[in-house]
Amino acid sequence: MAVSGETEFDVDVAPSVIMEILLDVEALPDWSGPHKSAEIVETHSDGSPKRVKVAVSMAGLTDNEVLDYTWTDNSCSWELVEADQLSSQKGKYTVTEKNGGAHVAFELEADLKIKLPGMIVKQAQKKAVDTAKKGLIAEAKRRSS
Repeated sequence: MAVSGETEFDVDVAPSVIMEILLDVEALPDWSGPHKSAEIVETHSDGSPKRVKVAVSMAGLTDNEVLDYTWTDNSCSWELVEADQLSSQKGKYTVTEKNGGAHVAFELEADLKIKLPGMIVKQAQKKAVDTAKKGLIAEAKRRSS
């Protein structure tokens, strides 16, 4: 059962601060509780992360994932290459300027290889979206203070 979620929020920092945080994928475990590790295994020609290995623990499952990242001046997107527990995953942050701060739109879609009760899957999806918002806001405030 594929699940998806999205959220939009404003952060009182420049969009460049948000993009700097997203580019620092190896720091994901510092602000995203479910991420236990993140390692860049390949970079694009400009030095931005291209292929990343992450370990994620959520809903009682730990998943080792390989993700391919794509970057623009105001967005970060990724797609699952391989994983233990997921059969697919796509995510995207889009960051724009708004009232001197940043407006962030986050989208996530994932499908599990194994069947879990719908309630557990929805709780995990909600936690992922919640972390994307609260964790990123907290990290942006920490880095800009």
